[in-house]
Amino acid sequence: MGRLLQQHLDSRGIECEFLHGGTPVAGREELVERFQNGDIPVLILSLKAAGTGLNLTRADHVVHFDRWWNPAVEDQATDRAYRIGQHRPVVVHRFVTAGTIEERIASMLESKRHLADSVLLRGTDAFTELTDGELTELVALSPGYHLGGDL
Repeated sequence: MGRLLQQHLDSRGIECEFLHGGTPVAGREELVERFQNGDIPVLILSLKAAGTGLNLTRADHVVHFDRWWNPAVEDQATDRAYRIGQHRPVVVHRFVTAGTIEERIASMLESKRHLADSVLLRGTDAFTELTDGELTELVALSPGYHLGGDL
């Protein structure tokens, strides 16, 4: 997907580079330095590459195009722009195609974030604040799920 985005931007005269998991360490460092110096206006990163050890304080927009199922991975990639030395507001965009599985994934990620925030930010006391219905919904199997076989 990153290569397709790069081709799309290149075809419109927007200079960009693509940093991905297969980028050699030396090339990776050079791309980051060129981006940080302003030599590259747009840097496309795969989530895998963006999730480890980058400091991109020049970034003021983060766009998640092809989202992962794990919200922590996406958050870690976003955090590359939120580093010591960041002096600009950072705007995060999440592209989601309506009516597709991607939209259902986005909804699932939002629920995971909400649940994680309620438990992690408020601790285990958060469970005691759930209504019976909310607690049941949290631990119940999905509606329409059939276990199958004889129990």
